[in-house]
Amino acid sequence: MADYAEAVGALLVAQRFGVLATLSARHDGWPFASVTPYALSTAHEPILLLSALAEHTRNIQLDSRASLFVVDGTSADPQEGPRVTLLGRIERSDEASLRERYVSRHPQAEAYFAMTDFALYVLQVEHARYVGGFGEMGWLDKS
Repeated sequence: MADYAEAVGALLVAQRFGVLATLSARHDGWPFASVTPYALSTAHEPILLLSALAEHTRNIQLDSRASLFVVDGTSADPQEGPRVTLLGRIERSDEASLRERYVSRHPQAEAYFAMTDFALYVLQVEHARYVGGFGEMGWLDKS
């Protein structure tokens, strides 16, 4: 499993976008997914810049449980390449260092910080499901 942890870390560093899945406030808890850019905290937890107007933000205000699916986009067959689903709770953060990390990864996002409806959130990962390819998979927990 230590190899999986390293592989997950490398995948998260190599990619910049994931599919964020939240529980729909509007539709009785049905899964709701949207493409979301992310950066990484020093603990390798995804940092998300979300608008208060976005459906996923409304969802996490009622239930903070969420997952972020990240896939290696370089493979011709996405089922051959590595991918991970991170499960955890999303919490808002005003920590200045997170903003710096996010903007360094997504410079175009600097303008969003001038808008009052955008804020930073962190997915505090509790579990991860890693798939490295056919027959190579496993669960990891926070430890």
